[in-house]
Amino acid sequence: MIKITNLSKKYDNDYVLDNLNCNIKDNCIYGLVGANGAGKSTLLRLINSVFIPDKGSIKVDGEEVFENEKIKQKMVFVSDDLFFYPSYTLLDTAKYYQALYKDFDMEYLKQLASIFKLSLNKKISTFSKGMKRQCALICAICTNAKYMFFDETFDGLDPIVRNTMKKIIAKVMEDKKTTIIMTSHNLRELEDICDNLGLLYKGGILFESDIDSLKTNMFKVQICLKEDFDKDTFKDLDILSYKKVGSIATLIIKDKDNKSKKKLEKLNPIILDYLSLTLEEIFIYEMEALGYEFNELV
Repeated sequence: MIKITNLSKKYDNDYVLDNLNCNIKDNCIYGLVGANGAGKSTLLRLINSVFIPDKGSIKVDGEEVFENEKIKQKMVFVSDDLFFYPSYTLLDTAKYYQALYKDFDMEYLKQLASIFKLSLNKKISTFSKGMKRQCALICAICTNAKYMFFDETFDGLDPIVRNTMKKIIAKVMEDKKTTIIMTSHNLRELEDICDNLGLLYKGGILFESDIDSLKTNMFKVQICLKEDFDKDTFKDLDILSYKKVGSIATLIIKDKDNKSKKKLEKLNPIILDYLSLTLEEIFIYEMEALGYEFNELV
């Protein structure tokens, strides 16, 4: 488990992270979203001891991470700003990782290289941006580290490669009981792979939740009644948004106990439709309820 308490980091006089608190449970894929400059990369670098915090605590499996070699062996980090030694091939890079991680799986790396049609013996410096990203990701995956950190995970990957990489990452998490933390400024990139999502804004985690709960507890409802009605008609519901056009109202509701539909059916509606929301729509309405404009955050 990763436990972050009152974490702060500033550059010059400006705080990028300010008293951030976050707990990331084991064996999950945690997505961290936020606008460019929100502090996502800084947070990952702090957890991996690339940067030193100005204040606060970062513990992995109950131990402070800074200058802790035992904990570092459990962690691997793929930065958004990729670096490879100029003359290194993918095989050279894999051997470098193998020297650092005792559980590195060279055979699996060769399998993944074959899946992505990556040459083991060509210099990585000759590869495209997307191919370089693939090299970095498969090297990290093959470390078998308990905690994997991927910054802007799918940057430069085409849709087919991105989908294949998502399947591999999900399989690694399930088979190896790995905890994977990935960032993106694009919520849609993470929607179909993450178990939990956190929204980083102004130095802290503004909102976080597990995706299953979000998707099963929030609905868009369209309703029309025989008699005139307004928002007060639905005062027993947990309403995040209410709009009425003509005789039809559209409600965004939270329904944690799955009782709202029965309550609405008792009103004998002419029209009653329950619609699923995309994750982006869910975040938009959650942020509006908190008084924020989602488009300003992501």
